[in-house]
Amino acid sequence: MRTLVVEDDITSRMILVKILSHYSQCDTAENGHEALDLFAGAIKQGQPYDMVFMDIMMPVMDGQSALKKIREIESEQQVPIGQEVKAVMTTALSDTKNVTTAFFQGQADAYLSKPISREKVEKALQEIGVLEK
Repeated sequence: MRTLVVEDDITSRMILVKILSHYSQCDTAENGHEALDLFAGAIKQGQPYDMVFMDIMMPVMDGQSALKKIREIESEQQVPIGQEVKAVMTTALSDTKNVTTAFFQGQADAYLSKPISREKVEKALQEIGVLEK
């Protein structure tokens, strides 16, 4: 399993990688633009990511915009329905607007509020069907 962790805060990024590395090989990006480059490259190499954990508030390109573009890349590359990357949005913001945007515009599969913990990550992995409940 391959996971892309997209987080501008190095501490949060390291925490996510430490937790997720028990379940998956992890690559990292510091912003949405870097994430898109890695994501598109992985598809072209025939090694797409299974999951992406994406912060919403980041410099250069925010997580909402990046996830929307990821869905466009999947469509352009004709990724079969049901085989799209599982997207978990992470943020310190838990307001209704951001949650709604993540789920409906970006088709996120789960939403984590910070601070990140092993319990929250494992619950999200259960929600998206990666871990058994």
